[in-house]
Amino acid sequence: MKIAVTGTPNRIAELRKKLPSKHELIEVKNKNFKGADLVFDLNFDDFDNRIEDYAYLKGIPVVVCAVKRQLEQEIAHYASVVECHLIGMNALPTFIDRELTEVCCCREEDKELFNRVATELEWKPEWVKSRVGMVTPRIIFMIINEAFYTLQEGTATKEDIDTGMKLGTAYPFGPFEWCEKVGVKNVYEVLSALRADTGDERYKVCPELKTAYYRTSSSM
Repeated sequence: MKIAVTGTPNRIAELRKKLPSKHELIEVKNKNFKGADLVFDLNFDDFDNRIEDYAYLKGIPVVVCAVKRQLEQEIAHYASVVECHLIGMNALPTFIDRELTEVCCCREEDKELFNRVATELEWKPEWVKSRVGMVTPRIIFMIINEAFYTLQEGTATKEDIDTGMKLGTAYPFGPFEWCEKVGVKNVYEVLSALRADTGDERYKVCPELKTAYYRTSSSM
């Protein structure tokens, strides 16, 4: 299978690890997807109107990161018919190369097609509702946000919080380790999108996390 991919180097590297070597992965920078059997956009939800780049790919499965934005919202903002098979995926760093692949879609025919593609890729799709935050990022990022509140209150150090979480929950990383690996920008933006989408106070970003986000943004 010829697979076209666009995204940041760390996400592409993680996707490459997850794909069987028999498939050809080609990094695309000029929106030329000619000849591709499958397309991945690992940074889809970082940009406005990105769907315009893929809607015309009739019959082609297009897998996009859809954590910060809901698929239905992106389709609704697009005036023309979406001819590709659009699949949303949790493609944030550290969530790509996992045993289960968290995915969503808007149409049943897209789901049926991707299930066949997943078999060829030797992936196990975990279908969730199409919504901002999906499932795993929403849970993990809420934990990270609470960890920042704990740090802000002076209850414990980052190191103690990370150690306690790993020993107590058997998570692969502590909340601050995970935040660093995912990127504080992604954590902040997903929580902000969840707050805007739901109006739920549970997703209010901790001031300490907000400070870390702006500090990181100013140094980029």
